[in-house]
Amino acid sequence: MTRRTTALPSTTAPTTASTRREALDSPARRVRRALRNRTTVVASGAAVLAIAVGGIAVGSQPALGEALGVPSATPTSAPALDGTALDRAQAQATLSSARTVLDDANRKTDTTALRQRVEALDDYSKLSGAALTNRIATTVAASQEVAEASAEQDRSDADAKRAAAAKAAAAKAAAAKAAAEAAEQARKLAEGNTVAGAKATASALASSRYGWGSDQFQCLDNLWTKESGWDYRAVNSNGGATGIPQALPGSKMATAGSDWQTNATTQITWGLQYISAAYGTPCAAWAHSQASNFY
Repeated sequence: MTRRTTALPSTTAPTTASTRREALDSPARRVRRALRNRTTVVASGAAVLAIAVGGIAVGSQPALGEALGVPSATPTSAPALDGTALDRAQAQATLSSARTVLDDANRKTDTTALRQRVEALDDYSKLSGAALTNRIATTVAASQEVAEASAEQDRSDADAKRAAAAKAAAAKAAAAKAAAEAAEQARKLAEGNTVAGAKATASALASSRYGWGSDQFQCLDNLWTKESGWDYRAVNSNGGATGIPQALPGSKMATAGSDWQTNATTQITWGLQYISAAYGTPCAAWAHSQASNFY
């Protein structure tokens, strides 16, 4: 048949007619036009239509390839089919490709419509004419929709997987950081609970919070060495005075922190506050202790 050629539109703004043609030039319409062409060459008497996830490739079917807007393989020498024989060859190829799409589809993709199209086309040997052509076209369109939806779902799943992995990595990093901080706090606590650590803490707090120098710290050292030996676990069996400052009862130190039973720094903080409020300075408290055997 004579091939009509149409002059390409100019690169200027599209005319109303060309815009209308582009709007009507959908894949489904191109398929239907191709399927109406009874002179399409079919290799070995069967159309080969391969629809893969994310795209469609057509081999040995130039008219279908042109209709779908994808490249076709070079036609081979094969007997030409026309009429019902062509329709049925195309139906067979369409079914094969549609089933491949169904097999490969992401499990989250809705394939209901395509399965219905496949079922409707499955009896192609009993159909002919416009009914068969229409079923082929709708099956091709449904296959393309499922392939595209499946590819999009694959991308979405990959994004979700990456996000979950990033979240898990962040949680793991946060847990590692928290564990490291807890270990450092435990180390500092253990170090602060030693006699040397407690004395270092007391000296620093006495100077920074109360302005007491080394002479006052010497009095404090004498006082708390006598009272508890700077042992945060010390408990006086005669009355129950507790901790480095020998608070009576020990629960008084809770005003400085709930960890008063296990933290020398909390006990020292309370003890310095007590000395400041009751005696003014550690040397005054030590003088009272020497005179009265308590402070």
